[in-house]
Amino acid sequence: MATLIPLAEVNPALVEQLLDRAFGDDRHARTAYRMRAGMDWLPALSFAALDDDDWLVGTIQLWPVALTSPDGRAHPMLMVGPVAVVPEHQGEGYGKALMLAALQAVADTSGPGGALPQVMIGDEPYYGRWGFSTRGTGGWRCPGPWDPARLLVRCDNPAVLPDAGMLGPWDG
Repeated sequence: MATLIPLAEVNPALVEQLLDRAFGDDRHARTAYRMRAGMDWLPALSFAALDDDDWLVGTIQLWPVALTSPDGRAHPMLMVGPVAVVPEHQGEGYGKALMLAALQAVADTSGPGGALPQVMIGDEPYYGRWGFSTRGTGGWRCPGPWDPARLLVRCDNPAVLPDAGMLGPWDG
């Protein structure tokens, strides 16, 4: 059974080791890192999973990003990920628990206008259970190579999203 704690309570070096194990030590070259370059993950929305022996087995981080439309207007969003679970514990429900905790935190901290749209790079058949889809992302671009079938968004009101734009860091 997973114990979830705020990610801020975990030694950053342990988080980096977990991410290297889950994604490889070349992970920093991925497009997702360019999308959130220079930003810090959001402590109120990021969590760690501990196993029954209190070992770190998973993490989820959320980041401030924006979709900048062709007219130069920045549309703030939350980037979900990485969602990481060490290989020997994948398939045991840690990733699901982390997603549920992060999305509940997003809902709990949303203002009267609702939650900011959430974007991620992932597999729609898996993340679709939480409302993530490729609908509306066809005209979006990323700062580096990406698979359009893996660029997902979750939004209470998709009509507010521009049809085209570039994803990148959002400094508010």
